[in-house]
Amino acid sequence: MSVCSGIRVDGGRCKAQAMRNSEWCINHHPDQAEVRRRRASKGGKRGGRGRPIAELGSLREENADIRRGLLEGELLPNVAAVAVQSINTDIRAVGAAMKARESEELEARLASLEEALGHEGDSRSWG
Repeated sequence: MSVCSGIRVDGGRCKAQAMRNSEWCINHHPDQAEVRRRRASKGGKRGGRGRPIAELGSLREENADIRRGLLEGELLPNVAAVAVQSINTDIRAVGAAMKARESEELEARLASLEEALGHEGDSRSWG
């Protein structure tokens, strides 16, 4: 595969791989402007942690809608119960994902600290 023929904003040559049967990468191909626009519109809307607060807020709103529907007689109690159980499962999944990400981040930080201290793989205790 060839290298993209595009020119970056700083004037340098793009070093990305060109798309198949094209001289440009997806970021420089003129026919891909709509794809780039859609991807750019997502910028800042996804955090490194997946925006758990927004996800939880959405689940709270959904729970409130179910409660309102139940109280107004729009939903049967058994249907509302199952829907709330599903929301609770989603909440637990968000919590588990947050814990997993935090654990990965801590492991990466610990590894970089151990490497900086020159104790990579060293199993002796500190203390």
